[in-house]
Amino acid sequence: MERPNAWKDYTEEQLDQLHYLCEGYKAFISENKTERECCAAAVAMAEEAGYVSLESRIEEGRRLVPGDKVYAVNRDKTLMLLQLGTEPLEAGVNILGAHVDSPRLDVKQDPVDEKNELATLDTHYYGGVKKYQWVAMPLAIHGVVAKKDGTVVSVVIGEDDDDPVFCITDLLPHLASEQMGKKATEVIEGEMLDVLVGNRPIVVKEGEKDGDAEKSPVKAGVLGILRDLLDIEEEDLLSAELEVVPAGAARDLGLDRSMILGYGQDDRVCAYTSLVAQLDAEAPARTAVTLLVDKEEIGSVGATGMTSRFFENTMAEVLELAGETGPLALRRCLANSNMLSSDVSAGFDPTFASVFEPKNSCYLGHGLTFNKYTGARGKSGSNDADAEYLATIRRVMDEGGVHFQTAELGKVDAGGGGTIAYILATYGMNVVDCGVPVLSMHAPWEATSKADVYEAYRGYQEFLKLA
Repeated sequence: MERPNAWKDYTEEQLDQLHYLCEGYKAFISENKTERECCAAAVAMAEEAGYVSLESRIEEGRRLVPGDKVYAVNRDKTLMLLQLGTEPLEAGVNILGAHVDSPRLDVKQDPVDEKNELATLDTHYYGGVKKYQWVAMPLAIHGVVAKKDGTVVSVVIGEDDDDPVFCITDLLPHLASEQMGKKATEVIEGEMLDVLVGNRPIVVKEGEKDGDAEKSPVKAGVLGILRDLLDIEEEDLLSAELEVVPAGAARDLGLDRSMILGYGQDDRVCAYTSLVAQLDAEAPARTAVTLLVDKEEIGSVGATGMTSRFFENTMAEVLELAGETGPLALRRCLANSNMLSSDVSAGFDPTFASVFEPKNSCYLGHGLTFNKYTGARGKSGSNDADAEYLATIRRVMDEGGVHFQTAELGKVDAGGGGTIAYILATYGMNVVDCGVPVLSMHAPWEATSKADVYEAYRGYQEFLKLA
């Protein structure tokens, strides 16, 4: 069942809408490369659209009524947006759920080192990465440093034109015969992902005593720069969250400018389109909810991952303020809800056609992709959406004129993957995976089609209208 290419059907008005949406998306992923940055930017957009903090409504004891728009934040890394509908919450809500963490390199707690007059930062990779892809390319450092006095210092180095960048060195081909004979998983090992940050030693003047500077003069120089630039000491790095990411902005890809090349499109392409669809939603019949969560790339664990009780607890607060009290009301609300687990899918790549099954693959430019199930091999670890829910989703997309396609994540025995879908499904709600096809997924630079970005936004809009 071949699905048509979305580009062939667009009117001039739709092309203008597509361009406007994608320009905003490129700016969003260029400026926000960590979960904290995404969360803060999304809150700013929400407040501009009339959303207010749920915490403030709780403190005021103000009842929630249809049309109210609230948001809740969990540790600056997870965000929930909610626009109250006219139907009772017990009847269920419509949920868009995406994640804002992406594969990266995390700076270790005791990271600064000097060897042979080269200063480096030790890192630990986060999520599923091909380690060799991260060498010999410009890198930036984003994150925060929390000091003992309670202050939190924001860090972004490597994005402005005047900023320095960083890199991980690689071996020249002339000396790499042994390296080139290794398996791809062994060409660059985890402990080799040291980020080069300095080479200039400080000069200890005659008569002055500075043992650390004399022993490691380049390291001392780097720490001095951090002290002058950010007012942090080496000890402060023990309580830091610093992420090493590709430096530079997302760009148009292709002579026809039909695609986007950028870092973190898994899963910020679905996060951004879900966010904008939520903010643009008109007063819904069923309450509209968008979740932007952390830690999906490492199993949705921890206090900011989907397995935490943040979503459930926040829904309990909302029901209380809406006058639908008690644990039974919450259980009914969750069980009666519908969800799109908004996460990317693997776009068919003819260069690596052997791992795809063409009839059950998604293609760039053919629209929003629905994965009835993901998982690995025998559907292990998947959420398998039921046929009735898929029929409802098909109807909603067709009635809204949304271009969509269905896919699996590669051939049955080729591998697989997962999303947050199975976690929400534990409440008994309807859940299906859907998102944007991506090429080079989990690479430092990923590729998407602007048409698919636009269709994801349109599809999410139509879903939030589902009664």
